[in-house]
Amino acid sequence: MTAAVHGSSVDIPTQDGTADAYLAHPDDSAPHPAVLFYMDAFGLRPHLKKMADRLASASYTVLVPNVVYRYGRAPVVELPEFINPAERPEIIQSIRPAMETLTPEAAMRDAGTYLDWLAASPLTTGGPVGITGYCMGAGLALRTAGSYPDRVAAAAGFHGAYLASDAPDSPHLLAGRITAELYFGHADQDATLPPEQIDRLDKALTAAGVRHRAEVYTGAHHGFTQADTAMYSAEATERHWTALLELLGRNL
Repeated sequence: MTAAVHGSSVDIPTQDGTADAYLAHPDDSAPHPAVLFYMDAFGLRPHLKKMADRLASASYTVLVPNVVYRYGRAPVVELPEFINPAERPEIIQSIRPAMETLTPEAAMRDAGTYLDWLAASPLTTGGPVGITGYCMGAGLALRTAGSYPDRVAAAAGFHGAYLASDAPDSPHLLAGRITAELYFGHADQDATLPPEQIDRLDKALTAAGVRHRAEVYTGAHHGFTQADTAMYSAEATERHWTALLELLGRNL
């Protein structure tokens, strides 16, 4: 059974400015468990709002911040209705400057603000939140779970990029601080997360005793949940919804 949903634009004051965001929640004015939804690189746009609405219809209050608000309000670049980076490589080039404004330190300052905002909202139950993230957002989900372990009960990442790289600030290095249950849906056709990084992430989480499950979606490409892109897979996306809702249902 799904609930009718109300969606609206909200502005969230941060230490560095104002983050524009989309808020979706069941249209009953009652408090519901909170989910922080981290965008992919293409940003806050109609498709992500539809995803947030679907998640909210399962009785969650969902916040989707424009994490690159320092660069500008969403949409930060002009996007076609259907995104095919193979045919339009300039799209990736156009969004890179916006991505560069979001350092790990800035992202985690913002994460604390988003969590505070959700906790204070009368539309949330005020307890630990769930997180879901896509592409770059999967890394933000992992970082947030490690940076705010007492405030995150569950976190999921789908077609995540560079989750366990050789960088000194790679997200997987926060594994020892995580108390949430994690789920990852990896794409096997994904140059941003090669098998060695998938293995490194799993070993780090296992060594830290983190409750987690990681699945590799065969035949899926980076971006498989994004229906407005050429990378979309309907089958993999439905699999993602099943895993995500099960994770949130166990923990929120």
